[in-house]
Amino acid sequence: MRELVAALDQGTTSTRCIIFDAAGGTRGSAQLEHRQLLARPGWVAHDAAEIWERTHHVVVEALHRSGATGADLAGIGIANQRETVVVWDRRSGRPLADAIVWQDTRTAPEVSTLIDQGHASLLIERTGLPPSTYFSATKLAWLLEHTEGLREAASRGDALFGTIDSWLVWKLTGGAAHVIDVTNASRTQLMDLERRCWDEELLDLFNVPMAMLPRIVPSIGPIATTSAEGPFGASLPIAAVLGDQQAAMVGQACFSAGDVKCTYGTGSFVLLNTGERCVRSSHGLLSTVCYERAGQPARYALEGSVAVTGAAVQWLRDQLGVIAEARDIEALAASVPDSGGLVFVPAFSGLYAPRWRSDARGVIVGLTRAHTKGHLARATLEAIAQQCGEVVEAMCQETGTRLDELKVDGGVAANDLAMQLQADVLGVEVVRPAMIETTALGAASAAGLGLGLYQDEEALRAAWREGGRFHPTWTEDVRASARRRWDAAVSRALDWEG
Repeated sequence: MRELVAALDQGTTSTRCIIFDAAGGTRGSAQLEHRQLLARPGWVAHDAAEIWERTHHVVVEALHRSGATGADLAGIGIANQRETVVVWDRRSGRPLADAIVWQDTRTAPEVSTLIDQGHASLLIERTGLPPSTYFSATKLAWLLEHTEGLREAASRGDALFGTIDSWLVWKLTGGAAHVIDVTNASRTQLMDLERRCWDEELLDLFNVPMAMLPRIVPSIGPIATTSAEGPFGASLPIAAVLGDQQAAMVGQACFSAGDVKCTYGTGSFVLLNTGERCVRSSHGLLSTVCYERAGQPARYALEGSVAVTGAAVQWLRDQLGVIAEARDIEALAASVPDSGGLVFVPAFSGLYAPRWRSDARGVIVGLTRAHTKGHLARATLEAIAQQCGEVVEAMCQETGTRLDELKVDGGVAANDLAMQLQADVLGVEVVRPAMIETTALGAASAAGLGLGLYQDEEALRAAWREGGRFHPTWTEDVRASARRRWDAAVSRALDWEG
């Protein structure tokens, strides 16, 4: 029986393919970055054709490095950046506009109009999501309004919409499957969260034609079959598709109600499994689908999203030249004992949970002549910890529970100093798995479930391994003082035009 599984992890800044064996070991991998198109302040776009080209390349390279061919694989799993909107031509398969990325804030006026017209309660009740530039619906509506001929083509069914998972499955299947998994659909703000189907009232609200929408499918199970003409060179089952944060939940074996994890990527995302119950938040959190196995009830989650964490490190690297590589920030931040009172609020595209302030913009406060780039680097890591700490605290208030430990993963989780600061800010133990790239692992593990390589979720829970643990060292007074400085700095980041 073939036991190798390919995981495609299409993220905000790069695309990666990893070939996993049945024990969760890696046989080969490849990764490529793609461009960030920043035409105007607040605009963030991707070239979907470039993403597909990068996907094709990393698949071929990962297979080569693993010494395998597509015919050696049991199937594939996909994890993807969520909320990003792609529109393409049904016949040519070419994108009809740049993909609008989840970070993009160009639709802030439309969001304000939704709020002013009293639609916030409908959106929260029906979708679990508040009005925000974060989600797909206003982005798609903007494209339909501003892309010549798109609305007419969409109404005819000639122009298709999808999130990145839809785009990849379409290309991998040679245009045979136009689908979206339920976790990604739950982030569009067009799906009824509990019925898990497109909602006609919401489509009317955003003026989106039903004809352009993909079919909603379970996250785990038989979804589609790749074309032998594609990069895998074989007809393979696509057995799992999940949004990247839901994939990380699977990779962290967070299958039980009450399990919680934080993934540090371009942004950071804290998810709490709420089981089969869809919990509505009164603390600025999102209600979302955690995952759904074919033939079984859907599992739900509460989520707190932070717009900018790893992206702040990239900003230090790419825009300021403070560091040459992202990994250099740890040594630079460790060169000083603390931030010296410097506070950095990286609200480049507003603040997400639990504050939800699209008018916020980045600020650096408390500067003196004594501060160095080391202090700025440390303030960046403290900002990551404070933002994630706010979300975790809101989650504990929402559920009435006290967190004993926080599971962490993603790129920033490899940074020991960042994880120590996270433990200090929260006052709880932070636990890092043996494999921190759990998004790709989760895609492969979910595919293994869909293919029958694993009997059930318990088999994956038993295979999870701890890789490191960080204990809090700050006193309550130090923790409270750091929070007061953070809150003061955030207050100065609000009410900007952007």
